[in-house]
Amino acid sequence: MEKTALICGSYAFDSIMVFHDQFKNHILPDKVHMLNVSFLVPTMRKEFGGCGGNIAYNLHLLGANSIPMATVGEDFTPYMNWMEKHHMNTTHMKVIEGSYTGQAFITTDMDDNQITAFHPGAMSNSHENKVSDVSVADIGIVSPDGRDGMIEHAQQFAEAQVPFIFDPGQGMPMFSGEELIKFIEQATYVAVNDYESQMLQDKTGLSLSAIAAKVEALIITKGSQGSEIHANNKLTQIAPAKAAATQDPTGCGDAYRAGLLYGIMNDLSWKATGQLAGLLGAIKVAHLGTQNHTFTLADIEKLYQDNYGEVLLP
Repeated sequence: MEKTALICGSYAFDSIMVFHDQFKNHILPDKVHMLNVSFLVPTMRKEFGGCGGNIAYNLHLLGANSIPMATVGEDFTPYMNWMEKHHMNTTHMKVIEGSYTGQAFITTDMDDNQITAFHPGAMSNSHENKVSDVSVADIGIVSPDGRDGMIEHAQQFAEAQVPFIFDPGQGMPMFSGEELIKFIEQATYVAVNDYESQMLQDKTGLSLSAIAAKVEALIITKGSQGSEIHANNKLTQIAPAKAAATQDPTGCGDAYRAGLLYGIMNDLSWKATGQLAGLLGAIKVAHLGTQNHTFTLADIEKLYQDNYGEVLLP
């Protein structure tokens, strides 16, 4: 019987703007205490994003059963239409009256410096959704979301004995070392990038081997260097997949996590799971935005064989 993944995480609109100059040319160092600047941004894109949204989108492209769960604002209609257009499950998208959907406003200059403002909006109400609201879930993921929601969803997965991935991402600074240790002890798997793995060690006081000993697998992504998976008392190094282009790294980690979920749901080896996950990240990086790429499982099979010389699903 095909398994179902419950994806707990943020949904957001990303407004991405490009300033065709350098911030440093318009910020006076001796006046930063009374900053008042305006940047003309003739280039702007508005994208559908959020960690939960990106993971769900990629997992849906793979043809897996996925149930996204999130709190969104009254302005969510265009995003909801996008989900319905792609035949995605919207049953557990809860609209919070009087709130906006999470919003990220990102301005990048010609040196790739970024100024970002993030409004969490309805994301702060994520704890109003309960894991028990879903009748069946074989695996879950707790990705960046409202603080209370992340704590409660991890607890609910653990109490329901549903295996789940803890993916703290940019939400890690919200939690103390003790809270992060509790997440690790509740989780079945932990997924972080290289920078986050160091932050996790610093905040918890645990070494990588100590963290890995508490879960079935500790997964660490390293961008263009591939990734590594600590599982079954051994380290599996995952070689990077070839990207057709390097357009936009935003959302690559979310695509990778969709690959992790798919591999676990289909009982693939950790090597195959990591290679699939890396391949999804490589596909994503070749496209602007986090949900503007598309593929079929047949495409993945071919690309997987091209990159790794192996068959993904025998």
